[in-house]
Amino acid sequence: MSKRNTQQRRHAIISLLGERGELSVDELARLFETSEVTIRKDLAELEKNGLLLRRYGGAVPVPSELVPPVVEEDEVSKRKQALGRAAAALIRDHNRLIIDSGSTTAALIPELAKRRGLVVMTNSLAVAAALRELENEPTLLMTGGTWDPHSEAFQGLVAEQVLRSYDFDQLFIGAAGIDPLRGTTTFNELVGLSRVMAEVAREVIVLAESHKVGRKIPNLELPWSRIHILITDDGLAPALRQQIEQQGVQVICVPVPV
Repeated sequence: MSKRNTQQRRHAIISLLGERGELSVDELARLFETSEVTIRKDLAELEKNGLLLRRYGGAVPVPSELVPPVVEEDEVSKRKQALGRAAAALIRDHNRLIIDSGSTTAALIPELAKRRGLVVMTNSLAVAAALRELENEPTLLMTGGTWDPHSEAFQGLVAEQVLRSYDFDQLFIGAAGIDPLRGTTTFNELVGLSRVMAEVAREVIVLAESHKVGRKIPNLELPWSRIHILITDDGLAPALRQQIEQQGVQVICVPVPV
């Protein structure tokens, strides 16, 4: 299915959730005449963007106070690309990196083509595939572990043990939400691997669009004490920036191309 049709289906899922309050995977698969695997991917991506909450066998709407503002897809792409370029500026040749799963961190990968001798660990098959396309051929390491369809990444004790076998210069990680007083937050209850990633990296860099700041999602992923830099766009309110900087975190606000 084309990217356009995928986006249309995902918009339709959100609309249906608003009307019905709850939908099952098999119901959506029949309605859109597609596989349950495709629907689960749709729900996982929509949850990553804070647009719904997954429940066993289906999904429910996100409480209205947590729904992010509607942003056009092209604008989202420009924002993420801008964050990726800013993140790449912090990387030196021969650095050892961890890149967590997620569409925002994935925007960093094309920029890595300008660096030499990189070693990159990831828990994401999508990130690994993108790294394999780079002509400078960074050394690729995978965490392994248990595949989690919820986060579409490897998780679990095996992945944590692999990470602890190495040390890294930098971790690049996204966030579903950011609490200015606590740190990064997530809908996913599996936060153990993210915390191990932060433990084994000398510098932790969070990439997140400004509309995610102030979304107080219940599950704390990384406290500010474990984060060194937040890269966001110039839509961040000055008061929120000040709150985060008071936690000892460097905040980089990137202008978004028009």
